[in-house]
Amino acid sequence: MNVKGRILEISNTQQVTSSFQKREFVLEYAENPQYPEFIKFEMIQDKCALLDSFKTGDEINVHFNLKGRKWTDPKGEVKYFNSLQAWKLEGNTAPAAGGGNTPPPMDNGMDQMEEPGWISEGGDEDDLPF
Repeated sequence: MNVKGRILEISNTQQVTSSFQKREFVLEYAENPQYPEFIKFEMIQDKCALLDSFKTGDEINVHFNLKGRKWTDPKGEVKYFNSLQAWKLEGNTAPAAGGGNTPPPMDNGMDQMEEPGWISEGGDEDDLPF
């Protein structure tokens, strides 16, 4: 999933345990500018550093996974938690209003990939069993 918006807040990285860290940020999502939505995302482990190249006010595209957890508290009551776990951030290629510097999109190497030979080999044979 992905969504585009403007960074409203960026939190510091929190060291939750000796082996786990997370960082949160809030995105203003304005599908309808009259009623903007404020969406909190989290990044974990090495992904926390991805926020270092952005600042409040930057327009970005956030790629994320929707996560849900079930937890039973000590009283036996079941609780459910949802989180939006961001894993990739892309800045807009056009400068934001006010002339802010927006980082270029991250290179994923897809432009250097070639089509596998087995796709174009074999002619018009249809080897599907149905």
